[in-house]
Amino acid sequence: MPENVGRPTEHLPNSKIIRTSPEAQGFSQWSSPVGTLGELIQAATIRAQALAARTGELERLAAEPRAVPSFAGALGGPSIAVIAEIKRASPSRGDINKGISAARQARAYEAGGAAAVSVLTEPHRFGGRDSDLTDAARACELPMLKKDFHVSEIQLIEAKAMGSSAALIIVRALSPARLRAMAAVARDIDLEILFEIRDEAELDRALEAGALTIGVNNRDLETLEVDPTTVPRIVPLIPRDRIAIAESGYSTIADVQTAARAGADAVLVGSVLSASADPGATVRAMSAVARFTSVR
Repeated sequence: MPENVGRPTEHLPNSKIIRTSPEAQGFSQWSSPVGTLGELIQAATIRAQALAARTGELERLAAEPRAVPSFAGALGGPSIAVIAEIKRASPSRGDINKGISAARQARAYEAGGAAAVSVLTEPHRFGGRDSDLTDAARACELPMLKKDFHVSEIQLIEAKAMGSSAALIIVRALSPARLRAMAAVARDIDLEILFEIRDEAELDRALEAGALTIGVNNRDLETLEVDPTTVPRIVPLIPRDRIAIAESGYSTIADVQTAARAGADAVLVGSVLSASADPGATVRAMSAVARFTSVR
């Protein structure tokens, strides 16, 4: 007999989804990522294992008192917040701006009115480097999001030690137990987390783990396909007291307006800004888009 037959319907943290729904059934049926995401997670696991030798050093650095701006706190205001990304390359586009100066780019983003800076540090498929984050952090006063494929607690400790305000966790990349463990460590070290999701079941996993800031990715990282209906479908399900960020496929003012109409509080913009001849002007135009607070 199926597990739920004859039992009361049990609501997940997102009250719009119940445990008898297809989305909820996927909640407990996690499997390891495949495709591009699977490859990136395997590489990230090797990098995390190499960090183990530096555990003591990183823990000491992470524990040092330092003033870093709040990532979530920067995403308020009457206009949609722009999280401007420093991105050298990507699996879907190849090289974007291999010679980008993280410091110069961060200053341009700050001058253009960006709310925060996202720095891709993944080295193999994105061409990132840790120094991009530290250079950007020294160059401006905006909060830094370390965007990488974080699979181990030591990576979060490293992010804190580097001066990040927040780090990315991809919900699809982690088992439910790993997700809870990573979230607990982030809370212990006072590191904010951007929980990235792509469907209803992952939203509930993020909420169960205590997510306050949730990114909805239009791109399926396993196949690299972009479905622009993902943000309009998922963002309205995010509780109003959480921050909703739209990700992937945003390159024009019209795109940002679409994200705002879906109820997003912020939009993460990467490739178009990293490739732009005038990133500050592009950020400035996008940052003028008004919020649509009645959607959620």
